[in-house]
Amino acid sequence: MECPRITLESSGWFTGVQKIESPNFDLRPDGNNVELVVIHAISLPPGEFGGGHIDRLFKNCLDPTKHSYFEAIHGLKVSAHLLIERTGLLKQFVSTTHRAWHSGDSVFAGRNACNDFSVGIELEGCDDVPFTSEQYTALTDVLAELCINYPGVKLEDIVGHCDIAPDRKTDPGPLFDWPMMRALLRDRLERYT
Repeated sequence: MECPRITLESSGWFTGVQKIESPNFDLRPDGNNVELVVIHAISLPPGEFGGGHIDRLFKNCLDPTKHSYFEAIHGLKVSAHLLIERTGLLKQFVSTTHRAWHSGDSVFAGRNACNDFSVGIELEGCDDVPFTSEQYTALTDVLAELCINYPGVKLEDIVGHCDIAPDRKTDPGPLFDWPMMRALLRDRLERYT
């Protein structure tokens, strides 16, 4: 049995997705529409999954006493539009109409400041652990909606953090299955359009 389709509302919030608002966002600069999707991977602490630490990081309430790694990142003001947990659970932190703070110093197709014109999706994971089938399913659901609602986003405009900040980032990592994701997305788009 297929899960109900999630949809992207004009407000930039997805239906059927857990909403946890982050304070770490601002307006997109004038003239910047969504034309890029950046796929990230995150685990807190590194290599560990679960525990709600990512939510707390994006809400600025990560407790630095809970792990030595948290001491180093405590106080960072970061966010992504969406997080996909290992189970495929989707959480949204920032409306897609706003700029989330996920890419940092970045360049795509000669354009700097990718946060201005992108949607950032975090997958709970790391470089040396494969992502789950549930994550790929949830990711392609989200990507299909983004492609339908933001015509400027084409398959070639869905990239990894490593593609826009190669000197600093490796995520989503070498185990992310780009061919499978693209095949799933093409199939989803054919069914939806």
